[in-house]
Amino acid sequence: MMKRFQGLYYAFVYFFLYLPIVVLVVNAVNSNRYGLKWDGFTLKWFSAMLQNDGLMEAAGNSMLIAVSSATLVTALGGISAVVLYLYRFRGRKIISGLLMIMMMIPDIILAIAMLVLFILMGVPLGFWSLLLAHITFCLPFSVVTVMSRLQGLDPSLLDAARDLGASESQTMKRVVFPLLRPALFGSWLLCFTLSVDDVIVSSFVTGPSFDVLPLKIFSMVKVGVKPEVNALAAVFILGSILLVILSQFLTKEQQK
Repeated sequence: MMKRFQGLYYAFVYFFLYLPIVVLVVNAVNSNRYGLKWDGFTLKWFSAMLQNDGLMEAAGNSMLIAVSSATLVTALGGISAVVLYLYRFRGRKIISGLLMIMMMIPDIILAIAMLVLFILMGVPLGFWSLLLAHITFCLPFSVVTVMSRLQGLDPSLLDAARDLGASESQTMKRVVFPLLRPALFGSWLLCFTLSVDDVIVSSFVTGPSFDVLPLKIFSMVKVGVKPEVNALAAVFILGSILLVILSQFLTKEQQK
């Protein structure tokens, strides 16, 4: 009886989690412009999406910011996590606490603080201000992701490498970072998702000459959801599924 109740509960939760996504994907291939009824299968909205220059430019800008910030943050977060975990130095606990505080600060407060900082420093609002902002709020998540992997490592592996004559750099290159590969990939995926998904911080620190996808979609849906937005969302969902499959494949290869 209890197992049946749990099964119904999980089915109920997943139904309401994925129902909006299913509706969105169905409307992306529905020839009815407003999605009020099914008028047949079509791919014309994907063609209309590609012909929407403003939407494609915003999507390209978002991909550029997301890939750049995720790559830089993963590199910085990996190094920071290794340093905080393996080495003992003055101010280590303070740095760890500041990273946790950064994760807990509301986005609106962080956005206002960054906007004031960029104005005081004379940084023009656009690509660079947006990239620096995304690196800032993604860094704590990268450090926490890599740190969790480090805490699960066997310390005897590092001791064995040192006993066998490996230098500090060789230990990092041949032992630590190969073991951290799944965590680094997970960190990249997480930071990429946070960057693409961000609305609040981006709306404060970007300029009118550099539009990004979340802000573009937000401005478009104020007058109704257009089919081009459904098509673009369907493409992102497909990309997310492929990335999840790739991450699972890499995790299994790493375990082997």
